[in-house]
Amino acid sequence: MKGLAMRRLNEIGWIEKEAPACGPLDALVRPLAVAPCSSDVHTVWEGAMGDRRDLILGHEAVGEVLEVGALVRDFRPGDKVLVPAITPDWNSLEAQGGYSMHSGGMLAGWKFSNFKDGVFAEVFHVNDADGNLAHLPQGMDLAAAVMLSDMVPTGLHGAELADVQFGDAVLVVGIGPVGLMAVAGAALRGAGAIYAVGSRPLCQEVAKSYGATAIIDYHSGTLHEQIQELTHGRGVDKAIVAGGDVETFAEVFKVLRPGGRIGNVNYLGSGEAVQVPRLDWGCGMGHKLLTGGLMPGGRLRMEKLAAMVTHGRLDVQPLLTHRFSGFDKMEEALLLMKDKPRDLIKPVVMM
Repeated sequence: MKGLAMRRLNEIGWIEKEAPACGPLDALVRPLAVAPCSSDVHTVWEGAMGDRRDLILGHEAVGEVLEVGALVRDFRPGDKVLVPAITPDWNSLEAQGGYSMHSGGMLAGWKFSNFKDGVFAEVFHVNDADGNLAHLPQGMDLAAAVMLSDMVPTGLHGAELADVQFGDAVLVVGIGPVGLMAVAGAALRGAGAIYAVGSRPLCQEVAKSYGATAIIDYHSGTLHEQIQELTHGRGVDKAIVAGGDVETFAEVFKVLRPGGRIGNVNYLGSGEAVQVPRLDWGCGMGHKLLTGGLMPGGRLRMEKLAAMVTHGRLDVQPLLTHRFSGFDKMEEALLLMKDKPRDLIKPVVMM
């Protein structure tokens, strides 16, 4: 099979590989639509997960089942399916303990383009098909459906990690596609004021449409200064970090009220340590909680997200700014994600 791969650090290219084998619980899937992600950029051009050689990239896809294993019950060749970016091993101890995304080790539920070939290929492998695939709802736009693989669940998980409650003042740092879904998630969970941090005009407008009540441009002053002015010195109850780097957290701690929570869903691709300012953490006693988590995967999560879209609770169309047609356009789409022009939110490649 042909696929777009990370050849080595800082290099991508097309390669030929043997097609994967289908185990008794697994499925082989042909992509119908795929999307590149900033995580692919971090992996290739920052070496965030270490060197990878000839590993096919991509973890966001909607596809058609080509083959299923003998023990697969609910899927057949020809089925159109949603494919989560995170495909846990559901019989693992970690899954039984409530952390399926870490089945087999930390972050090991993230298999595509991490431990095995990803979805930027003519065929890709899905482990535990009954637990990880979901049927594509009839009539759902394929490009919109791809957003359910990673962008939507990651952003909404940020709101879960921050434990946004009714009326909370919420800060969302970064309003790329994940941050925009964090804004939407905070609004869906009943936040009061939502302060969204980002500088690109298009992302700012979409953030407002999803519920942001104020936009903070980090070019206009420090995050701390702007939040303190907007909140009259009170700060925020909760924060979701969907952008920035290891130094971002210091600013967030400064504006977080005692008893507040920070939910991080940003893939920190570089840096040795997260900076937590001692005084702004109350000398270690401020009851300010920082937690970060890989999004949940699996079938149930995908079915619930799809229900939000099909019943009109969440519109993902504003995320889709660039559409490409054809398998050979995957490289162009990935490089666009790397360069991030100002009119980009999310590119999708239709097969």
